[in-house]
Amino acid sequence: MHKFFTEPYNITETEGKILGDDVKHIYRVLRLSEGEEVVLNNCEGIEYLGEIKTITKSEVIVTILKKLDINNESKVKVYLFQGLPKGPKMDLIVQKGTELGIFEFIPIITTRVDVKLKGEFKKLDRLNRIALEASKQSKRSIVPQVKEVIDFNEALKQLKEMDLVIIPYENAEDFGIKSLINHLKKENKDLNNIKDVGILIGPEGGFEEDEIRVLREQGFYIVTLGNRILRTETAGFTATALIQYELGDLGGMLL
Repeated sequence: MHKFFTEPYNITETEGKILGDDVKHIYRVLRLSEGEEVVLNNCEGIEYLGEIKTITKSEVIVTILKKLDINNESKVKVYLFQGLPKGPKMDLIVQKGTELGIFEFIPIITTRVDVKLKGEFKKLDRLNRIALEASKQSKRSIVPQVKEVIDFNEALKQLKEMDLVIIPYENAEDFGIKSLINHLKKENKDLNNIKDVGILIGPEGGFEEDEIRVLREQGFYIVTLGNRILRTETAGFTATALIQYELGDLGGMLL
């Protein structure tokens, strides 16, 4: 069944309204018609089963049939702090990261970020559109947000608010995600209380040693993702998948 996201003010107890590009997609591409059932999401995680009432070129009116008890979100919110990459890599990071359950994308400027990128990153509208489309495809219950670019110091402030912070680093040795989980257990940390996880990924050039030193001093965990060097986009996917497997819902429920 097709799912559409619409702002909360477009949904009442009895009726919902779909606007924008989805309207043309409904009648031209999907060729849906009056009487067909769809799912409406209010962009805040609440979903409704509805039946298409009318379709015009400007809007689709949906009769609300019932509220759905569905939540496809992980109990762990992953915040990806991504060193700005070159070219279209951020598009891929947002698309696949959304599929993997990332809650929020925060582009950051680190020492080795290409200087030109600092003044050229004006893609938020397009990136948030990519997140929206990926949310539809992957049946997310919310649409993750791509935030404005911040610098390294601001990233540190936000990371301090997280329950757990990991930094994949190519020079880290013998301390990966498995070791981290074992370490937390030995420290008698309740893994169920880890709700907000920050993952900090360096740009193509990686982190400076001084940046890693500062991150260690903050008590963040510097981890290896294995013996092979991963690209900046691959590192974020891998770290997210491992955290969602260990602490979230990627591995399915334990029976």
